[in-house]
This record gives sequence, C-alpha cells and structure tokens, in this order.
Amino acid sequence: MTPILLIVDDEKSTRDGLRAAFEEKFDVYVAADVAGALQILESEAVDVVLTDLRMAGEDGLALIRKAKSRAKPPVCILMTAYGSEDVAVSAMKEGADDYISKGRLQIDELELRIQRALRRTRLETENELLQQRLEKRFGMENFIGEAAGMREVFEKIQQIGPSTATVLITGESGTGKELVAKAIHQLSRRSRGPMITVNCAALPATLLEAELFGHEKGAFTGAHEKRQGRVEQAQGGTLFLDEIGEIDATTQVKLLRLLGERTYERLGSSKTQSADVRFLSATNKDLRTLVNEGRFREDLFFRIAVVPIHLPPLRDRVSDIPLLASAFLKEFARDNEKQLSGFSTEALDLLLKYRWPGNVRELRATIEHAVVLSRTTVIEPRDLPPQVRDHKVEVMESNRQTNHAIGSGRLSLKEAERQLVIHALTETSGNRTEAAKKLGVSRRTLHRKLHEFGLQDPKTH
Repeated sequence: MTPILLIVDDEKSTRDGLRAAFEEKFDVYVAADVAGALQILESEAVDVVLTDLRMAGEDGLALIRKAKSRAKPPVCILMTAYGSEDVAVSAMKEGADDYISKGRLQIDELELRIQRALRRTRLETENELLQQRLEKRFGMENFIGEAAGMREVFEKIQQIGPSTATVLITGESGTGKELVAKAIHQLSRRSRGPMITVNCAALPATLLEAELFGHEKGAFTGAHEKRQGRVEQAQGGTLFLDEIGEIDATTQVKLLRLLGERTYERLGSSKTQSADVRFLSATNKDLRTLVNEGRFREDLFFRIAVVPIHLPPLRDRVSDIPLLASAFLKEFARDNEKQLSGFSTEALDLLLKYRWPGNVRELRATIEHAVVLSRTTVIEPRDLPPQVRDHKVEVMESNRQTNHAIGSGRLSLKEAERQLVIHALTETSGNRTEAAKKLGVSRRTLHRKLHEFGLQDPKTH
C-alpha cells in the first residue's frame, strides 16, 4: 500500500515543489496551514506529516502536538528556515520524529529520513502486535517489559518465526525458553502442525534414542510393539529438543544425520524415513564450552545454532520486575478471589534487590506465595518467601522519601518505575546513557520516561 504524505507549508512554491518530488512514491496531500492539515488528518489515514515551522496562525509545533495525540499518530518531520538547537529540542518534546533545516534541504536526504522514520514506526507497530499475539497465546510473564535484551528477543522472534531456520534458545533455567519455542512455532508456517517437545535431560541415553526415532517390535527387551518416535509425531510441524546439551555421544551422531539429511531409521528397522520437521532446541548450558571439552560435537552445534536467541536473566532486566510482579499479582489475586492493589514500598524494594536465581519462574512462584499469604490489601515483606524476605538490602533513600511523601507507604506501579529511574540517575550522577544501561532500556526509552515523570532535571524527585 502506498504511504500517504501530508505536506504543510504556507508557501505555495514549496508545497508544489515537494509534491512534485514525492508524488511518484507517495499519495501526496497538501495544506497551507494547521487548520487545513487537521481536516485532512480527520479524513485520511496519513502516514507522514512534513510540516514547516513558521506559518500564519498556529505553527508546525502545534500541528505536531495535535497529530501525535491521535489514536494512530503519523510520522512527523519538522522543516524550518530558523534552524537552532532550541527549535530541535522543542520539536522533539512535541513528538517530532525528525527535524531538518530548509537551508540544507536535499530531496534525496529528506526521502531517506522519511523512509527511515516509516520503517522505525512500522517495526514498533509490528513489535506491539507481536507482543499482543504472544501475550494472548502464551500468558504475560516473558513478554512484558522494555528491557533492551527482551526487545531484541521480540524482534528476533518476529523475524525468524515465519522462516524455516533451525533455532537454538539459550538462557538460565526459568527464563522462559520453552515459551519462546512455542511462540516461534505459532508464528511459523507450520503452526497448524504439531509442536512436539522432548526433554533430553529427563531420559537416560538408552531410552532417548528410542524416544526420538521410535522402534520396531522386538527391537530391544521390552519393545513389545512398534512405536512412533517424536520425530515422526512432529511431521509437518516442529520438534523442540529441550536441554539438548544433555544428549549422549551416540545420539548426537544420529541427530547430526537427522538435521543434515532429514532422514532417520526406527530402532530395529533398516527402512529410511524422511523427516518433514522444523528443529528448535534449548539449553541452559554453554554449548561452546562443552564443544571445547569434547562433550558436544562441534558440527552438531553449528547445525542447531543457525539462529541463536539468548534470554537474559531477570537480574539483568530489573526495570521489568515491577511490570512482571504487577501482572502476576493481578493473575493470582483473581484466581484466589482476593482484593489486592499493589506492593508496599518495602516489599517492592525486596523484589528489586533480590538476585532471582530461578528467574521469572521464581518470581511467579514468589508472587503466588505472597498472594496466598497476604492479610491486607497490599503485599507486605512478611508475605514474601523467606529467601526473598530475609535477603539483606539497604532501603533506598529515595524510597524513604517517597514513603514519607505519600504517607501510606504504598507505591503504585507508575511510582515504582519513577523511583527506579531516579535511583539509576542518582547512582550514575545524572549520566543518562549509563542510567539507561543500568535499567536495561534504550536511551530513547529513558528519555520518554523522564518526560512522562517530569524528571527533565535528574535531581527532580
């Protein structure tokens, strides 16, 4: 679909020149002022607004502010002959996606900026839709958050889901590797086929081969009848090999052939079978180290790790803990028919400072424990499991100030996020780049949060 470009400028020669330059690649509309532009925005699904700053009546900044307040805001690029850093800052505060001076306006550069902004917006929209689909299908726990590591996971899932690539999912126990495998399967062209999971750590070597490839009657002691293997059960779908780092050397050889030639034999049979499956695997071990130690075949490693996805541990996405905890709180409060509104300042601080060796799985169990034992309308430290409650931490001074300011000692989710941002800025002496790294978010996300919380001055709290 051809994108719609709205050009807003009170100089007719500029409007006509830009229309002529872009009408081959865009459906172009023009307006001489903000009022005319708003009429077009009401009637057309505009993708890009390219507006002058100085115009009769309201200026371009006012137009950008109004355009960005719409349910589906367009990309907004400001042009001005009065270029200055102050103008650029004002434009970005109003939501402008880019800024260009008319004095050095080049059509090729302007088109490049428009296309780049459109791609960025399209990717953000696709990521939001993907997250909604994942949340609807698989629950909330591993698809909540703005931490940079998780955004990379979302983008990779989106990119590789529809492909045929073999994927290796790595990460500590409890980070949600199987959930990611299910998401990839559901987004693939094989989603109507089965997804068959094999837990390689749950079966001894003598049984794993038979479990994977199946067996004929009498193939070994106890094989009283022919049995399909998991590979055969996964025909037309996806085979997920969980904890693949646990498989023995003999099975590794057979698995290598399966991945390379897409063929196999049942135990006790010489008949070659074809495998029409997509392979996903996961491990909480460092397979490269196992390769160096001679415990995992290097050629098999390269076969299964065509596209790797790494899930960050929860301790590296601390900024997501309030979001995750809130989602779990709502879920378990509903399941247990309890009226709970949030977490006390002290309880939330304990959750933030705990290291979470069991990752999201442990956090989920912790919140369920707290909900079941809660005696008031908020989660208190006494409601948390001993390993979390007794974890020795220093309460942040900013939290004590918040506790005094709000009187009740209760933090909303938004206030908890605000305190995280303040704490990160305090620890980094106001360095926003370092604070963003500490929070596990992009600098752009941190800038948005500062604006949202009224923290343009890092010392404001």
